[in-house]
Amino acid sequence: MKKICFLVDSIFSFGGVQRVTAVTAKALTKDYDVTIVTFDEPSTKDTTLYDLKETDIHYRFFKFPKSNYFKLKCSKVYSALYRKILPQNEITSKWYSHSSFLSEKRNALIHELKGGNYDVIVGVHASLAVRLATCKPYLGNVKLIGWIHNSYRALFCEGSRYSIGPELQKFYEYQFSQLHHTIVLCKYDAQQYHFPTKVIYNPLTLIPDNVATGNSKKFLAVGRFSYQHKGFDLLIQAFNIFAKKNKEWTLDIVGEGEEESLYRQMISEYQLNKRIIIHPFTNHVQSYYSNAQVYVLSSRWEGFGLVLVEAMAHGLPVISSDLPTSKEIMGDFGLYFKNESIEQLAQRLEDATHLDWEKKSKEALAIAKRFDLETITQQWKRLIEDKTPHLPPSASVYSIEDVLLFYEFPLVAWRNCSESQ
Repeated sequence: MKKICFLVDSIFSFGGVQRVTAVTAKALTKDYDVTIVTFDEPSTKDTTLYDLKETDIHYRFFKFPKSNYFKLKCSKVYSALYRKILPQNEITSKWYSHSSFLSEKRNALIHELKGGNYDVIVGVHASLAVRLATCKPYLGNVKLIGWIHNSYRALFCEGSRYSIGPELQKFYEYQFSQLHHTIVLCKYDAQQYHFPTKVIYNPLTLIPDNVATGNSKKFLAVGRFSYQHKGFDLLIQAFNIFAKKNKEWTLDIVGEGEEESLYRQMISEYQLNKRIIIHPFTNHVQSYYSNAQVYVLSSRWEGFGLVLVEAMAHGLPVISSDLPTSKEIMGDFGLYFKNESIEQLAQRLEDATHLDWEKKSKEALAIAKRFDLETITQQWKRLIEDKTPHLPPSASVYSIEDVLLFYEFPLVAWRNCSESQ
């Protein structure tokens, strides 16, 4: 039986990425020996979360050691040079991959991963996919997969809290290309990268409750209250415009996070405390879908709007910002508004109150079936079993040893390079 490892920042916490990773890992335990290596503290282990207690997944808790002070200073100098001055090519990117991931941290992760004797390792999120690529020369014949959950825009464009900045775009793309496969969540993002990627949609990660009845006069929005991402601030402003004309419909927002106080302040200022209700995150969010009439996705960006699939699995019509991933998931089904346009969102709220609800509900249920867990799991299995040889980019004029020497002992490396010319 093949051994599969998911390398994650966290699995024992609330979040869409954690839930998708848990559900995917659980599904793969039917055919593989699955381990999750996490940076969570052991004390946070809670296998009741995402029903992980029902599986045979193994857990490993990993923590990076501290780095040498002198190396950290050198790393920061080269980081500034790479970002602002040096040409960003294969050689300088390879150097940066080591300067930004110093040997004590790199060796600790290599030791952890080699100890598992895995056949496949999946780096969950862009940052860990990059680290995995740096470790590749030391991991033997293990198949390495990067699983990118942020959209291309969120990862590389200005304005996103999750952006690593356009100045590191070439570095990240070079590192991703070293992996055997890089998974993105929609076709639009796949077209943005400058090397081949694989598209695997996220599966429906929950078992739906009863299909909504369509008579509650409730809008619903679900998501983490992180800075700007889900656009709940836009939704509250739009609902305020809508509420001046409509006195019946209400809005439920389900989630938790750092912007909760901002949302509550906005709701109070608009005097909408009785019409917009914030609910804490729950493991049984299905009940909110079943009791809603229309779902609203107001996000400024999304890697994959899993909540759209969840909402449609409960028969809900959907209002969404005109994100490429939303259009890819829903096609002509969605009621779209221009991203960040409060006025258009307010109009779509009004439009949704006049829908042929039964017709839209049937369409929603049909679309949701495309994201069945078994269908998505089969795509993962084909990728895991794929025996197509990986063709890495052209070899650097420097060996790996030269690169390591250059970063950990820069003066010695410079002298050696000069003497060889």
